[in-house]
Amino acid sequence: MIPVYEPVIIEDDINAVVRALRRGEISGTFGESISRFEEEFARYCGCRYGVAVSSGTAALHLAVAALGIGHGDEVLVSTSTNIATGLAAYHNGAVPVPVDSEETTWNLDLDLIQSLISPRVRAIIPVHLYGHPVDMDRLCEIAERHDLYVIEDCAESHGATCRGRMTGSLGDMGCFSFYANKIITTGEGGMITTNQEELADRARLLRNLAFTTPRFRHEFAGYNFRMTGYQAAMGLAQLRRIEQIVAEKRRVARTYDRCLSDLSCIKIPTEATWARSVYWMYGLVVEPEFGITRDELMTKLRNDGIETRTFFCPMNQQPFLRSQPGYRESRCPVADRLWERGLYLPSSYMLDEATIGSIAESIKRARGSHAR
Repeated sequence: MIPVYEPVIIEDDINAVVRALRRGEISGTFGESISRFEEEFARYCGCRYGVAVSSGTAALHLAVAALGIGHGDEVLVSTSTNIATGLAAYHNGAVPVPVDSEETTWNLDLDLIQSLISPRVRAIIPVHLYGHPVDMDRLCEIAERHDLYVIEDCAESHGATCRGRMTGSLGDMGCFSFYANKIITTGEGGMITTNQEELADRARLLRNLAFTTPRFRHEFAGYNFRMTGYQAAMGLAQLRRIEQIVAEKRRVARTYDRCLSDLSCIKIPTEATWARSVYWMYGLVVEPEFGITRDELMTKLRNDGIETRTFFCPMNQQPFLRSQPGYRESRCPVADRLWERGLYLPSSYMLDEATIGSIAESIKRARGSHAR
């Protein structure tokens, strides 16, 4: 089976972890690897501060908490995304308001934001979906006009740029995931990036149970969202080759583009002229003209030994969000259609041209078998 993704761990990563363990960097308060990883990753993103945490979900949760967003507040969120984005608002007591996708990049539709802003809205969480950045210049202009915070969900966009500037440096805070299938990985783990010292300090305080002086007296309700030292050591090793990884991800995408260019009945990813996408996953939308459904195509590919995944179920269809007190209905027909028709293909940066070609041929055979 060709997997959707498999992490690439090399000897440098293993040796970095072993060295950290020998230095006693077990928990998140020992050693130098965490602070070094924070500094170097923040620098890579063009930010002054990094705050390492236990997961990308924790990064989003912590960012919302650090901004003081909670009960009675609303947060505009990309509807087509992993549930973690909505959970960041939900678990802080705020209500996520889904923003529908646009047709081209599948990111949130900036034309809809104005109509969704209410007096209760405090922030916007745009998701750089599948590695393609949101037009952050335009989004931040809207947010500034309405005095809203911007938290970038960069879980899938390490190294992606908007007009030459890195995702994670464009809003008030950026939130990254280092889960096993991300551009770089620490197994589990995440990072908040920001250029605002006050927000970085607040996030650091809250991630570590809000210890102050005296140590065991707590003025704030904190969290245990710490990253371990040996995870950070692995992150440092992976960070050293992130540009090579991004280049390989882009090579994989260009090879898929070339192999699938003659299939007009599927929609392949696009890249805006102002963007550098990192193609975290290579997605397809199966149009009705293809002749079989998305699910039927996935079955045929699985029978050929090719693993696929559906696009995300949109926030506007999530039962627990719809039952949340204060939930606001928001029509999202584009995201609903992406959920019904979208899938992503094997996207490891280790895929060679022959393997990608064979996957493309399987897609074409699936359609051809229906035509006959």
